[in-house]
Amino acid sequence: MIEARGLGRSFGQLRALDHVELTVARGAVYGVLGPSGAGKTTLIHLLALIAAPTTGTLRLFGEDAHGRPAALRARIGYMPQQAALYDDLSARANLEFFGRGAPPERLARLLALVALKERADDRVAGFSGGMKQRVSLACALMRDPELIFLDEPTAGIDPLLRRVFWEEFRRLAAAGKTIVVSTHQTDEAAHCDRLVVLREGRVLVEGTCPELLGRGGAVATARLTDGREVTRRLAHPARELPRLVEELGAATVAELDVRHDSLDEILVALIRSAEQPT
Repeated sequence: MIEARGLGRSFGQLRALDHVELTVARGAVYGVLGPSGAGKTTLIHLLALIAAPTTGTLRLFGEDAHGRPAALRARIGYMPQQAALYDDLSARANLEFFGRGAPPERLARLLALVALKERADDRVAGFSGGMKQRVSLACALMRDPELIFLDEPTAGIDPLLRRVFWEEFRRLAAAGKTIVVSTHQTDEAAHCDRLVVLREGRVLVEGTCPELLGRGGAVATARLTDGREVTRRLAHPARELPRLVEELGAATVAELDVRHDSLDEILVALIRSAEQPT
């Protein structure tokens, strides 16, 4: 669905995105993670044809995206990080405007999805930031796009509604839609089929969630039959844990607790490692 090769974007002397290579399969949920200023929004803008790359090539739907933005944009849904809505219009009117030609039943279903049925005819100007995010998401889905870009879609959304949104994203992917979503929430990474982590405009790491988790270590705590407790940091748990048990003597280990690094801890460690001078 998406093939980016050597993709880059400069603003004067600032290199916001540098030589990004990625492939996104049809029907996948692809996560873009990274700290503030890493280039997540810039990448979304290039892939969604909101901005043109300075360097590199981009193919969407198996076609060269250069010179064909209008034809390809008609197949794309985009939700910006900052809601771009008409404040003087109601939520319903915004959906009708952005989804011109969409059937009325889709509008009703999306209003229900974002929990705004009761506020559908209220002006967006009176909505909170989180409510505007919900209207913005519904607008992005109104025309039933094949390729959907969501820039921080759950920012300011309560945990229960976040779960509903991710259930919808997975449903869309199961129906053959392709979703690219940027997020600061590392707990949302488990919902993605693949992830790319950016740092200062470059790809720091890319892979599935299990592959990224495999880069982490663990802390093993063994409680021995004589009452002693031994704690050991394991860089490579699969290899080092059996050695630890053998070293202590399997018969002396009364209880063994292993706490693996979280994805958040792994990503922080990777980013800090990349920041170290060479």
